[in-house]
Amino acid sequence: MEVPQRPQPASFTLVLPKPASSAPLGAVQKIFKRDPVKENNKQTTSDQFGEEMFGTEEETDVSVHGEASTVNSKLSPQDSFSEDTLMSEERLAQEAEEAKRKSEEDEAAAKERAAQRQVLAIEELVQSERNYLELLKVSTGRIRSSLETLQPPLANLDSMFLYIEDVIKVSSRLLTLLDQKQMKPGDPLFLETLCNSFLSLSSDIEAAYKEYLANYNNVTVVENSYKQKEVLWNEIVKVIKDSAPKVNATSLTFFLVMPVQRIARYPLLLQTIQKHTERTHPAYALLEETAHTSIALNCHINEYKRFREVADKYKKTETLTIKDKINRLNTHSIAKKTLRLSQQIKHETGMAPKLVDEEFDALEGFFYVLEHGILELLENVETFLHHLEVFLACKTEEFDFDMDGEKAPICYKEITTALRQWILPTFEKRMRTLIHKPLCALRDLLVGPRNLIRKRLDKLLDYELIEAKSNLSYDEQAVANTYKTINTLLLNELPQFNGLALQMIWSMLGTFSCLHRDLASDMEQLFQSFAQQLPQSSLDSGAFWEWAESTVLEEASRLETLCRSVEDTLNAPFIQPLSPSSQRRLKQLTDKHGSEKIYQVIGAVVGSRDLDLNLSKGELVAIISEADSRGDKRRWLVDAGGRRGYVSSSKLIRYHQASADPPPSPHPTVHESVIGIRRHSYAPESRPLTTMNQPFFQVMAAYNFTARGNHEVSVRAGEPVRVLEPHDKRGNPEWSLVQVRGGQKGYVPSNYLTIMPMGMGPPGINQLHC
Repeated sequence: MEVPQRPQPASFTLVLPKPASSAPLGAVQKIFKRDPVKENNKQTTSDQFGEEMFGTEEETDVSVHGEASTVNSKLSPQDSFSEDTLMSEERLAQEAEEAKRKSEEDEAAAKERAAQRQVLAIEELVQSERNYLELLKVSTGRIRSSLETLQPPLANLDSMFLYIEDVIKVSSRLLTLLDQKQMKPGDPLFLETLCNSFLSLSSDIEAAYKEYLANYNNVTVVENSYKQKEVLWNEIVKVIKDSAPKVNATSLTFFLVMPVQRIARYPLLLQTIQKHTERTHPAYALLEETAHTSIALNCHINEYKRFREVADKYKKTETLTIKDKINRLNTHSIAKKTLRLSQQIKHETGMAPKLVDEEFDALEGFFYVLEHGILELLENVETFLHHLEVFLACKTEEFDFDMDGEKAPICYKEITTALRQWILPTFEKRMRTLIHKPLCALRDLLVGPRNLIRKRLDKLLDYELIEAKSNLSYDEQAVANTYKTINTLLLNELPQFNGLALQMIWSMLGTFSCLHRDLASDMEQLFQSFAQQLPQSSLDSGAFWEWAESTVLEEASRLETLCRSVEDTLNAPFIQPLSPSSQRRLKQLTDKHGSEKIYQVIGAVVGSRDLDLNLSKGELVAIISEADSRGDKRRWLVDAGGRRGYVSSSKLIRYHQASADPPPSPHPTVHESVIGIRRHSYAPESRPLTTMNQPFFQVMAAYNFTARGNHEVSVRAGEPVRVLEPHDKRGNPEWSLVQVRGGQKGYVPSNYLTIMPMGMGPPGINQLHC
């Protein structure tokens, strides 16, 4: 079978590319190897097609030449190959050695730089501590002393420097421990010394800085109060610049804020030292512990400051008026208080469980026991001091009793004088200083814990409402945090307060016993100095104490009798003068019911129930029954002179009739020269005053008198009065116009007044001296 020939166009020429010039030798070799059979096919085809045969031969030529070249390259000598390999290995070894040497040099340089940076960081910590301490001493030394000389004195200046002395002391101790070793920061053992010193003072650092930082807000408040007065503030700035010219300071807080910044800088400096210290360093573990301790110190101080802020917020006692409390009311506060009240009612009725904290309940109960004991002790001490003060006010030694040279009474008088002027006043002063004043201070300290305990209960009720919620809002989370803060604060601080308060109570009780022991010792020494002058000095101990006991009991009985007689005299029966109509009613009621049934109304009575009477003050009634029809003894059945009804028993008092011979009126017995000039008198002429001394008289009320109208005035027995007119407007001498101590004027019965001699004085002085 013949293969048909392809038609050959006359005008078309096919130009084949030259693979030798366009492709690399390797590519040609690849083509030759991949198609070994293709050459035979091309050879067969070239017999039939001449032109194609020519092109194929050229291609075959090129392929053969390429294969030959490849075979020649593979058949290179072994010596040449070994030489190239050795040269490559030597070159690689040299490069590795050079890289290793360079790495070692870089590592050594890095270590050297780290060591230098470590030394610089240590030097920075030590030197900054020295500069910080020096500036604090300048502020508390020259600046503070200069400010104290300003006139007028600065208010609350001492409160600005409160607790700063503790900070200075702990910083000085840290530097002293570092200087004791006499090493430089570059010494390998200096880092270990630094860490040991800081760790040994960590508790003291925390105690000093936490109190200072908690009080720092007060520093800014006081300085702002100074800034409000421009002239004063300019003087303060001038003092600061003159006292510290090397420092560009224009306020006190420039110095006083340094402890706040310093305590926060310790972790940064220690971490910088740790960063540039190798882990293989002998003090690395100690340095790491020191850095962690400094961070913990800051955390503890911040937590303490937060507790103090909460305590200061809730322990304040505000004295608000009703108007202020009403102005504070809003929908939020009303809703909050309503929820608390409902929660409290649920607790009391058992509808909702209550969170129980046995530890806090025990502390709270012990606190309230201490509070009750402190208040009771303070009340007893104040009563004791009051009685002692009253006793010292009665100076009996100033009166001359005309003892006619009797030795025993004179000794007693001298002993009494020594007691009242030296021994007992000294004892009273020590009691007020050592017992009363500390007790008052302790009572004032109870306010803060008491307010915190009450506020904890409020926050606990709020916390119980949100405790079961899984997701809390921002406000609810704030409520929960506030409750937890107050609860933690009380659990930490209340045991310490209870312990210190109990210790103070025991100390004051011991002091009270020592004061009485000293008083007894002083009195014993006093009596021993006068014992030889007393008639009983020759008695033995048993007989002396028997005589002393019997004498004290006898004198106490006599004193009690005297007090009872004086009390009976001052509390005279309640007697009221009667008008003619009242006298007729009194006679009528007395004849009908008897004098023992007569009572007088002490206040206006307005009936509010059936069968109740309306009576005026001063009316007389007779008691028919001391209970109403239901047996109520608070309502009495009375006879008001024709009218009968019920009256409250509290409005009635037994009526005492005046004696047949009342005390004589003082006015007819007063000498005319003693009366002097009278106001509102009907006498046309007043008598001239005499220059010679007359007895000094004082007009006083002899009996109690209760006013029954606006024209009368009430007086009590023994009360001094000023007699304005010895008669009423009609000239009746049975009534006198008087003025009492408060300036009130009115009429009283003349026979209820008496004149008491009060010594010698100029004439006319008897009108009133009260």
